[in-house]
Amino acid sequence: MTVRSPHRDRYDATALRTAFAARLSALYGREVPAYTTLVDVAREVNADVLATHGEDAERLGSIERVTAERHGAIRVGTPAELAAVATVFGALGMYPVGFYDLRETAAAVPVVSTAFRPVDRDELARNPFRVFTSMLVVDDRRFFSPDLAARLSEFLSRRTLFPPSLLALADRATQEGGLEADDAEAFLSAATAAFALSPEPVDRNWYAELSRVSSVAADIGGVTSTHINHLTPRVLDIDELYTRMQARGIEMIDTVQGPPRWGGPDLLLRQTSFRALAEPRRFREPDGRITDDTLRVRFGEVEARGLAATPRGRELYDRLLVEPGDAAANWRAAAPATERGMLDADLAYFTVAPTDERPDGPPPSTVAELLDGGWAVATPVVYEDFLPASAAGIFRSNLTGSSRRDDESDGAAVDLAWLEGAVDRPIHDPYALYGAERAASLDAVVAHWTLPTRPTW
Repeated sequence: MTVRSPHRDRYDATALRTAFAARLSALYGREVPAYTTLVDVAREVNADVLATHGEDAERLGSIERVTAERHGAIRVGTPAELAAVATVFGALGMYPVGFYDLRETAAAVPVVSTAFRPVDRDELARNPFRVFTSMLVVDDRRFFSPDLAARLSEFLSRRTLFPPSLLALADRATQEGGLEADDAEAFLSAATAAFALSPEPVDRNWYAELSRVSSVAADIGGVTSTHINHLTPRVLDIDELYTRMQARGIEMIDTVQGPPRWGGPDLLLRQTSFRALAEPRRFREPDGRITDDTLRVRFGEVEARGLAATPRGRELYDRLLVEPGDAAANWRAAAPATERGMLDADLAYFTVAPTDERPDGPPPSTVAELLDGGWAVATPVVYEDFLPASAAGIFRSNLTGSSRRDDESDGAAVDLAWLEGAVDRPIHDPYALYGAERAASLDAVVAHWTLPTRPTW
């Protein structure tokens, strides 16, 4: 699929991102045919929701955006590999946002993660492609013994995930704001190929040794390349999709991860997936023979996105996540049942825009007065990021075995600052992005009406 920027012979970052997302989707559909079924069912559900609810179905994004929306997931083994990923995605106008430590979740997966995505709202509207990117923490002694860590580091040091020519094109695209058509084609072809499943045989014993630590560790460090682990469409009714996938004979994981369906506004993110499928792979046996077998690593995830939670809203989610009893009932008891209630309680981010005519009455001093007085209308901000507990829950539901974590051993001090050093660029704070968007919208309303003071939230 060829997607060009408005200037006919040049691809800007948006056009590169759009084309790459489309090519990656086509690649993954060839490799994992059940993904195509997932996309088809998501499209059917979205069409039905739109027909039933009309424009309300597009409250958190146009149907064109929702239909095209994807997030991918990849895994790498070293800081150098993560830095190379950042270079490739930087050419697509995608920047690291958020720090996720999956070592500290119930699934205890030995990785830390960030998400590469656009950060500008207009760019998100044009194409909101995201890639959740996890890096193996080889030095964490809770998972890897000194001997295994040394051998794993040596194995990872021998591989090259991205050819130098691809990284050079990515650097040039970033510096020059895009690529001419021929170079864009070379970049897109090489970038897509870098995430294809390799036909190279897997060392049976080495993969099995890492699997005893974690299936994720084996998927990262047990092979000589990386690959797309899942590609996630967005759906407007995830519960209906879950039912329809089962009706088609697709085995789904046990639950939908994230907040329950509780009758109020959707907050944050809900995710589910079909179970990891047995994919044919070639293995190198200890005696040197090459044999055919299967691995269950990749799965089909789908997501429903809700309102972006403020820090206060996230605290509510985290508390309700572990509260005993009926989850939906707990939400109904603790959370406002309307978007306006979410705004007034500062649980979710909203932008404001001026109305068409200046109202009568005194200038408002609060956002509530701004809205009640008819000076402005509010629109919810969609959540563009991820939940560690949900990500780990998806991993756990698809792993062939449990991760092994020895809490008597020392962990590795891998935090946000460390990861910023690894990718050699700042990692954006999601709350700062949402907060800046909200503040800018209020400033625009104040300027539009020349209000004497800025209303408070």
